[in-house]
Amino acid sequence: MHAMQYEITLPADYDMDVIRHRVASKGHLLDAFPGLGFKAYLMRERGRDGGSPVNQYAPFYVWNTAAGMHSFLWGPGFQGLSDDFGRPVVQHWPVLAYEEQAAPRGTARAAVRRRQRISEAARLPQVADELAEEARRLMVEEGAVSALAAVDPRTWEAVHFSLWEHEAPEGLGDVFQVLHLSTPEREQLRTGRQW
Repeated sequence: MHAMQYEITLPADYDMDVIRHRVASKGHLLDAFPGLGFKAYLMRERGRDGGSPVNQYAPFYVWNTAAGMHSFLWGPGFQGLSDDFGRPVVQHWPVLAYEEQAAPRGTARAAVRRRQRISEAARLPQVADELAEEARRLMVEEGAVSALAAVDPRTWEAVHFSLWEHEAPEGLGDVFQVLHLSTPEREQLRTGRQW
């Protein structure tokens, strides 16, 4: 499994209804995309969403297959986004652990992303266990939908990502609104440790 995200930071006076309209009119296009576990269409507004310093459109993907991810990146959907906003840097991380509620009661309304540098002195087996445990621990929180931990071994950066049925708990990281959730192969995502 691969996690992927790009961020499009917009001017402070940008009309974020443009992003809402874009997602409302195009979000359904990935509702059946092969290889995609889920795509969370995320947005944060300056001064809202946990005190966001920026206006930003920042979708987050979890891919079941590398072929699905490549099909998207080299296909017309990503090219259309690049044509409209410029080609963004795409971050991606191999997923270390993934957890989800067996039967979420509602849809995701908020997402939280936190990045963490892994120090040179850290013992990697212990770090991996701690990251997986944090994803498991979040699933006992009221309103948690799913959580994952992933690591970019090029930069040794871990990313923690979680979806919530209600407003996100404070202090966990960057908070985003979920405008739409495409889940074509969510039931095929393997839960637990990925190693």
